[in-house]
Amino acid sequence: MNGSSAISPVEVGPETPTSGLATVVALANQKGGVGKSTTAINLAAALAMQGQRSLIVDLDPQGNATSGLGIDRSAISASIYDVLLKDVAVEDAIEPTSVKSLFVLPATIDLAGAEIELVPLLSREQRLRQAFGSILEDYQVIFIDCPPSLGLLTVNALTAAHEVLIPIQCEYYALEGLSQLLNNVDLVRRQLNPQLVIEGVVLTMYDSRTNLSRDVATQVRGHFGDKTYRTVIPRSVRISEAPSYGEPIEALDPMARGAIAYRELGREFRRRHGLD
Repeated sequence: MNGSSAISPVEVGPETPTSGLATVVALANQKGGVGKSTTAINLAAALAMQGQRSLIVDLDPQGNATSGLGIDRSAISASIYDVLLKDVAVEDAIEPTSVKSLFVLPATIDLAGAEIELVPLLSREQRLRQAFGSILEDYQVIFIDCPPSLGLLTVNALTAAHEVLIPIQCEYYALEGLSQLLNNVDLVRRQLNPQLVIEGVVLTMYDSRTNLSRDVATQVRGHFGDKTYRTVIPRSVRISEAPSYGEPIEALDPMARGAIAYRELGREFRRRHGLD
């Protein structure tokens, strides 16, 4: 598994935001296809169904978290792009979903040009944090689904977040490039957001039948220790199918292995954050 030896430790440990304000969690990994959007959707849905008012901010131009929650991207009147670049109030862009207590700040294809458009703007790294000021009291958890890159959109997410949650797939090269992500987290912490911490690591696409999945899990736990969630997300056809129905797996098939896993991940997340 290439890249694992290059990972250096970073400061870790949860820091609770001011009482009554949402915990803001950035889901980040510069590798694509590791389950960021899937985890954002299904963990947020699990928490919403467990009584936590939750918001997903889709910061990925691909818009997978938006379409995966059944939002028609072509029919959106305002999106995260308008919030970041057009000074639209964040409340005016938030959409309800089919799951009670779960909301989404959607992305459209306009977001693809945002990296370039942000460059000349004042406080370009802090546009998202500034936008969040008016909604932190409205939610208990806010998840930011980051793009698979370390550009200005991801920097905005890290600057706005209290915590970083890293999904890692149980496949070859799972740890490749993570050292760069951790270095960027450390850089943002030192220059823009002193409270930012690595909250945890979630193992995704786990196949208990293979030595590879077990080896990756052992290696990740060796690097991240108790920051690695005990709950692992299995490789599952039903999880893969859920976005085509525009629903989280919990709503589509609550007895599926993936739904059960994300419910347990939600409980573990709540225990870590004292939300029980």
